Amino acid sequence: MKKAAFALLCVLVAAGVVLTGCNKGKNVLVCGVTDFEPMNFKDSSGKWIGFDTELAQLVGQKLKMPVEFVEIEWANKYNELNSGTISCIWNGFTANASESDGTGRKDLVDFSYSYFLNQQCVVVKAERKGEFKYSRDLAGKTAAAETGSAGESAAKELVGDTGKIVGTAAQVNTFIEVKSGAVDCAVVDILLAQRLAGSGDYSDLTISDIMLDYEVYAVGFKKGDVLRDKVNKALKELFDEGKMLELAKKYHIEDSLLLNTNFNG
Repeated sequence: MKKAAFALLCVLVAAGVVLTGCNKGKNVLVCGVTDFEPMNFKDSSGKWIGFDTELAQLVGQKLKMPVEFVEIEWANKYNELNSGTISCIWNGFTANASESDGTGRKDLVDFSYSYFLNQQCVVVKAERKGEFKYSRDLAGKTAAAETGSAGESAAKELVGDTGKIVGTAAQVNTFIEVKSGAVDCAVVDILLAQRLAGSGDYSDLTISDIMLDYEVYAVGFKKGDVLRDKVNKALKELFDEGKMLELAKKYHIEDSLLLNTNFNG
């Protein structure tokens, strides 16, 4: 009898775990992020901060949903989303870009309204900046880029068939590759490059003069997820209330906020 009762208890506990996991996705806004200053990064105490971090928290307040942040491998972002590990990809996620195989990101996820302007840039050693003035100067070179990022797609196009791509788990790691001389350059989001290149450990690195296309950031949701529309409503309210601009000013990136957006996708 005791064995049967114990077995039943085990089943009930297991079921409880399963139910908790299922409900979490509905009641908690779980954001998939990477370490990407100034969008999502950790302070000295290990707490997640940044523009996207705090914007997600403001949205959570409006939706009356607790917000959690799960650090993911960027290359696995779609698997994490579709498996239900995260509710959304909220990490300086470029909407108007394609994956390295040519698949448009809009075909893989449903995006929120675009709210932020971005641009890929080429980071090189300062002493070599004169070698990289035009896109054609990167043909045949070796470039570092975060695996699965918009930077990786841009890098492959820039270096061409004769060049080589060194993939990294995070954008910040590409700076290490350039500094060590393992690669000629890195292709990363300009917001991150402006924070790191030319200062601290990367004082010997700089942003090249090569100009690449502009991009926009949005939040990515699983196809057909009604949460996207709820988040859109909250984003529009935060924009209209001026809270989005206030947050951008806090991180000194207000010039990149899409102030003229009409929030129609």
